[in-house]
Formats: sequence, structure tokens, C-alpha cells
Amino acid sequence: MIAGKRMLSASSQAHGSVCQGDDSRAALTFCGADLLADPSGALLWPAAGILAVADLHLEKGSAFAARGRMLPPYDTRATLDRLAGLIATARPARVLCLGDSFHDRRAAERMDAADIGQLRALTDAVADWVWITGNHDPEPPQGFGGRVVEELSIGPLTFRHEAEPGAVGELSGHLHPAAAVALAGRRVRERCFAYDAAKLILPAFGSFTGGLNVLDAAFDGLLAPGFEVLMTARGRVYRFPCARLSPDRAR
Repeated sequence: MIAGKRMLSASSQAHGSVCQGDDSRAALTFCGADLLADPSGALLWPAAGILAVADLHLEKGSAFAARGRMLPPYDTRATLDRLAGLIATARPARVLCLGDSFHDRRAAERMDAADIGQLRALTDAVADWVWITGNHDPEPPQGFGGRVVEELSIGPLTFRHEAEPGAVGELSGHLHPAAAVALAGRRVRERCFAYDAAKLILPAFGSFTGGLNVLDAAFDGLLAPGFEVLMTARGRVYRFPCARLSPDRAR
């Protein structure tokens, strides 16, 4: 069991509804499983003791730096610090990383020694740490603990990196979903969970990952027309129906 209270979420409304409680998580029942969406972008399945995160993209900053695009070299540490905080409070029995945990095949070679130590400490602290393979890390680096699988089915749910058309009870990452809405005369765009009755796509957890608008063509054929999003903003989770969402402006 994951520690912490189960939160009740408000029902969907045309203007969007804040899903909050002592920890501001949003509760949803997906394919018979009672889940909690955390403002960090992590997903909790308390009854199964599972904490799931997608698209950590560790060492993305150093990969960009190697190509001459200088970014602050702290994305890995920031991502691991956030993940460590979640693990400390939720105390999961199993952590599922849904692919693209490492930005590329040489990410481990560029990691700072302190970050390597922190990641090893995290995997050692969890009874079952699972690396699901992604397109950026088809062969996650060895030496960090845990086990590697292409996908994992637990009860009614299947966890994989990339969503497959027609799959039911599927949780995935890969697309880095984000949503935009108009509120009080201004446009708000943030990362989000996107879901319908069959699929749930997690936002990217990594610090330098950004997001792709859920109305982008990349999502076509994956989610039913009446899908909803759980938008993460300012430490809370907000629920919006797809009818309230807006596409990105053309550049």
C-alpha cells in the first residue's frame, strides 16, 4: 500500500474543476483501478503499491551541451530530487519508469558521480524498480539496479512506453502531453495527464522535457473524442474536458 490519504476529486465542469485535498492529488478510476494523479506528473496506484513516472530524460541537458546548446547542467539532479521526495512520502513497493528514462545511450557516461549515487540509492530503497524500455533508451544502462522489461501487465492495466491504437487499460508516456485553456482572459498551458476509458497518457516527469499539446495530430486515433485531461499547475491538479482545450498558436 502507498502511504497517504486517498483524495476525492470534483466532477468535470465546463469551466474546469480543481482536484484537491491535503496533497492536491486528483483521484480517478481507470479500468477498475483507483489511481491518484500527482501534481509532479507521477501516477500512484495505492492498492498495488505502485508509483509510475514517464520520460525522465536524464542527462538531456548534457546531451544538448555536447551539441553546442548550453543549458544549465542540473536537470538530472532536479529530476532525481523530485522523484526522491515522492518516494519518501509515498513509500511505494514498486516504481515503474515508463521509458525514455535516459535521454540517450551514453547518458550514464555523462552523469555526475553524486547523481549516480542518488539514483542507485533510490533503486535500492524500492523493493521492485522497473525500467520499461523507450525509444531513447531501448537498452537502459546497467549498474543502476532494477529490472528491464518492454512492458508490464498488472491486473487490468498494462504499462508501456508508447501508446498502441486499440489497446485497453493502457498507461504510457512518450508523447509528453500538455494542454492549453483560456482562463480569466489569459491562456494557460501546462503539462497534463490525458485519458479516456481505455488509455491514460502520463506527462513527462523530467525537468527539461516540455510538452506536446494534446490536440496535436500526434494524438490522433489514440484518445476517444470525449477525453479529459488532468492539468498540473502551481502544485495542484485541474480537470478539464477536451471541449475546453485550445490548440497551440501557429508560429
